[in-house]
Amino acid sequence: MVGTMVRQLIEGASIKEIEDAGLSDYYADHDRAIFPVSAAGNPFTAAYIQSKGDPITDLHENMAAEQKARSTYEYLINMVDDPDVLDPLKFLREREVVHFQRFGEALRIVQDYLDSPKLYQIPKPDCMKQI
Repeated sequence: MVGTMVRQLIEGASIKEIEDAGLSDYYADHDRAIFPVSAAGNPFTAAYIQSKGDPITDLHENMAAEQKARSTYEYLINMVDDPDVLDPLKFLREREVVHFQRFGEALRIVQDYLDSPKLYQIPKPDCMKQI
């Protein structure tokens, strides 16, 4: 979504305006297209996504990712004064807060399930049932 906002902001910009905004390197590689990169210009990679296969570990990782995203939106909000950019960033920040809360709820559910005693009932074979 941030990439889309950047694309919308430079959509009608001249080459001079793009250069003055410090986006000439990005423009040279991608024109005005959306290409997910970090603030340092590092392209997105699936290596950023962590998974151990353990539900407790993975839920903690998800919660940490939501907090990191929330922090990033906070930093972007601190740099912006345009309400057309500020409002979507505030929405995205709040969305990360809600996601963090939902992952926390899921973590509690999983922990409760894993801590509960497991009783498995095996159905009686037909020969053991009373007539």
